Amino acid sequence: MTVIGVVGAGVMGVGVAQNLAQYGYDVVLVDKDERILAEARDAVTRNARMSRLMGGPALDADAIMARITTEVGVKALADAELVIENVTENWDIKREVHQELDAVLSPDAVVIVNTSAIPITKVGSLYGRPERVVGVHFMNPVPAKPVVELIPGFHTSAETVERTRALLTGMGKKGVDVKDSSGFVSNRVLMLTVNEAAFLVYEGVATAESVDEVFRGCFGHPMGPLETADLIGVDTILYSVEVLYEHYADSKYRPCPLLKQMTDAGLHGRKTGRGFYTYAS
Repeated sequence: MTVIGVVGAGVMGVGVAQNLAQYGYDVVLVDKDERILAEARDAVTRNARMSRLMGGPALDADAIMARITTEVGVKALADAELVIENVTENWDIKREVHQELDAVLSPDAVVIVNTSAIPITKVGSLYGRPERVVGVHFMNPVPAKPVVELIPGFHTSAETVERTRALLTGMGKKGVDVKDSSGFVSNRVLMLTVNEAAFLVYEGVATAESVDEVFRGCFGHPMGPLETADLIGVDTILYSVEVLYEHYADSKYRPCPLLKQMTDAGLHGRKTGRGFYTYAS
């Protein structure tokens, strides 16, 4: 594959683009405006330079950036052989993006949906050729996480799955096969945990620090659920829980009001400098 498109230059898109580039792939990273793309370029450079300090490999930031081209709008992906979409976990936004991609991409281009909750068959229904649409749930931070969920939709072809698996191998990833079910494996479990942890804070049962200390100290987790929420993004957590609640119509997925309030207040975690914790700028 000579051209790989990455749609969405937020936290996940930046991680995917960096991961591809550090493994030698040429990337076209697109978003809706140049300001977002400028921030993404800075983030890739910063992350690559800090990789070794954060426990990762030593990386050549200049070489990585030389493989990443940024463009405004998905029309720049007309020649892409494979596209990885990473926009926020909001169906209205994803639907609009995928409708645009279906109109722009070549008929044989593979479309990878990076989602933690939205069913792949639902996204595939937006395409004239749904057999080319497949799901991959990348974990954050993308370059540091060697395992992903690989999710075929109802119409996804075996060829699409194998092309995607080959790309993942080339990125240093192992794809674990999961059937198409909202939330898949990881978020069916993780989002319940994070949502309930938020309820504990909301109800005054414990502070965020206490909740996380219990998980680290008692269960050996490297991060507690609310530290994890700040890393993923509190807004992303909320959107994922809302998707699960809508899909399963099960009250166990009811979103904690605190997540809604924090999202409205802009307390999205590490990416905004404050969530359940406050981070230095």
